[in-house]
Amino acid sequence: MRGSSAPAIEYTDVVVVGARCAGSAAAIAFATAGRDVVALDSARFPSDTLSTHLLWPAGLAELRRVGALERVLRLGAPPLTTAFADGDGLQVRSSFTPVDGIGHAMCVRRTGLDAALVATAVAAGARIREGVRVTDLVWSGGRCVGVRYTEAGGVHEVRARLIVGADGRRSTVARLVGAARPRLSAPSGRDCYFAYWHDGATDQRHVAAQWRCGPDLGTAFPCDDGLLLSLVQPPAQPPEPGAGRAELRYQEAIDRLPGLGLRLRDCRRVGRVRAATGLASYFRRSTGPGWALPGDAGHFKDPVTAQGIRDALRYGRLLGELAAPALDDTAHLDTALTAWEQLRDRECLGVYQWTNRLARGTAMRPLEFELYRKAAGDPVLADRVTEVFSRTIEPKDVFTPARAAAFAAGALRDSWRAPWPVLADLVGECRDTVSERREARAFTSTGPADAIPSRPPQDSLAASSGDRHA
Repeated sequence: MRGSSAPAIEYTDVVVVGARCAGSAAAIAFATAGRDVVALDSARFPSDTLSTHLLWPAGLAELRRVGALERVLRLGAPPLTTAFADGDGLQVRSSFTPVDGIGHAMCVRRTGLDAALVATAVAAGARIREGVRVTDLVWSGGRCVGVRYTEAGGVHEVRARLIVGADGRRSTVARLVGAARPRLSAPSGRDCYFAYWHDGATDQRHVAAQWRCGPDLGTAFPCDDGLLLSLVQPPAQPPEPGAGRAELRYQEAIDRLPGLGLRLRDCRRVGRVRAATGLASYFRRSTGPGWALPGDAGHFKDPVTAQGIRDALRYGRLLGELAAPALDDTAHLDTALTAWEQLRDRECLGVYQWTNRLARGTAMRPLEFELYRKAAGDPVLADRVTEVFSRTIEPKDVFTPARAAAFAAGALRDSWRAPWPVLADLVGECRDTVSERREARAFTSTGPADAIPSRPPQDSLAASSGDRHA
């Protein structure tokens, strides 16, 4: 692989593979702690990537914590102060509970967002190398100690105390350490299509909106440069050949969502429709001797709840904060990495399970109708549901068994002549709750260290993809 002459070896404290949300956040945290950081990315910034790129208040708070918020605000995305949800004609409006003083959401296109994060990482002292491709890892005594990458036809090698694989769902680092197979996973019942529109509804530029009709779901999020991101998630279908399939499915879903069609009436679409299909949510083992996987490389949730960027920023930052003081002692470092992974798993499992329910691609159920009906007349309940999206409250603390029983009672009052769908939904809710508790017990009892063999595999070479968040 090296040819007739071996590449010169460079030494640093940390190598970060992927410099988007998770990678930049980690690089910023390590560099801020005084560590020498080299970040590698196949892209050249500014660079776009597939993403729904909605930031709830908690996501904006994470941008502030890594020092990138002011740069992002200069991109000009409007503050989204109102959340609107329409479920088959039942309309709910809510506000955002502030997180660290931030009481609004934002939709920021990834071209500007990622460039702002990279600039923040450079300002913190990280060295960013763009347009390079990681091809292999370097091992010593069962420990990951470096990477090899190509640039302009040449092979380079960087040795480090820690290799951070922030290179997305198709992570090269995850594959090369043997962690590509998930510890826990669930296929999505939805496909995802989105496009940008010139926004003609100036009076709606403060509203993050979602519509559900039958099994279809669609959104409208105002973003920077006077644009609107409109995303639809129809039920998943097997892939079909032929040009224009994404365009067709996108428009068909809009046609089935009259509220979204009305929102887009005075808008003009720009650019092509982009697609993400065959999605699956997962947890991978995310740490091992000398390596860690923040962002989508280690954990991914369906885009239906728009959690990816917040989690990439948060757990990239926390990885740097926890691991930076431990880099000089391998035993201490391995303990810190395990603690980081356990923290992420503990904080994300409930939202993962809740997201999987919303990603089933089925029509609204009787208890969901009742939730919308109650929230439409109860601003406190509406705000509490919105808080789940912003991660200031756990799903289990809002969608409690007692509340489910109350919703069932209300639904039965409205459908006493035909109660069987409500009763079946209540039975299904109980079954889901039991199943999720069993899943959680099995997941936490297994633990990250038991998921894959400790011996690193000798994989063939592969290209590194960018860090992507849906």
